[in-house]
Amino acid sequence: MHKPAIINPMLHNPSSRPRLSPSSYEEDIQQVLAPRLAHFAAVARHEHVTRAAHELGVPQSTLSRAMVRLEEDLGVALFARKGRTVALTPAGRTFLTTVERALAEVERAAESVRADADPATGKVAFGFLHTMGSETVPGLIRAFRADHPKVRFQLVQNYGEAMIERLRAGDLDLCLTSPVPDAPDLVARRIDEQRLRLVVPDDHRLATRKRVRLAEAADEAFVTLEPGYGLRRITDDLCAEAGFKPRVAFEGEEAETLRGLVAAGLGVALLPPPAVARPGVRELTVTAPRAVREIGVAWLDGHPDTPPVAAFKHFLLSRRGHLLPE
Repeated sequence: MHKPAIINPMLHNPSSRPRLSPSSYEEDIQQVLAPRLAHFAAVARHEHVTRAAHELGVPQSTLSRAMVRLEEDLGVALFARKGRTVALTPAGRTFLTTVERALAEVERAAESVRADADPATGKVAFGFLHTMGSETVPGLIRAFRADHPKVRFQLVQNYGEAMIERLRAGDLDLCLTSPVPDAPDLVARRIDEQRLRLVVPDDHRLATRKRVRLAEAADEAFVTLEPGYGLRRITDDLCAEAGFKPRVAFEGEEAETLRGLVAAGLGVALLPPPAVARPGVRELTVTAPRAVREIGVAWLDGHPDTPPVAAFKHFLLSRRGHLLPE
């Protein structure tokens, strides 16, 4: 014999219905509605509370109370009830369509993050300086994938400060940058250093030299990266150590663009070695001051690593002193 239909008088008296608080709507949605959506979809699918409770592995009474509370929270009757058998009301059918889309989207998101964390086929979001994009990073990834052939990479090239901001925003797992950052919310490890060269036009007065002191270029026009780039700060610091402030003629965003400006006779530059020698310039060793930039790997302190990120981090740290091509 069927039990009498469950009637909730609050659904028929709008003034007595508890509504979601506008001042804390997002919190109410997450804490009150969200956990009940899968329960609602199961009851709607089976049109039977007991069968839905069996599928979900929850007591029938708990599921019945959850559905009543859901209707109270919404202030709308979602089911027409007859014992444990239920049928969706028009409002219930409308609500179910959106709930099913939302649950499917949540499941897709869950599958995505599970896939990204998979030890064998997961993803690493990796940032690096533009000057490391043509040779250093491809070589690193090739070496890493010898033992992890299916790990995927999301690669981001940028200047140092922009990469640190993306690291803080959660867009990157790791980044290779210079100078090595020193910030309380980051962990950074120095893993190599790169010699900088004074790049001059091939018809320059210093072009026949192999080695120079940086002070010998004190009267030259310099082409540099824009302020905010790590290499620009290093250039300014090295010139100051050599006893002068560089006279900046042109500023750019790419090291190879600066080499082109040098080849055109528009100035000299302090740059890391190129992946491929460029015609029209000479690359001179700087003997004083010691012209190097430190390369470090950085990550967000306290941020848990997925297995592929942990593996790539260990790989980078294991290559200390051997990160850059000779």
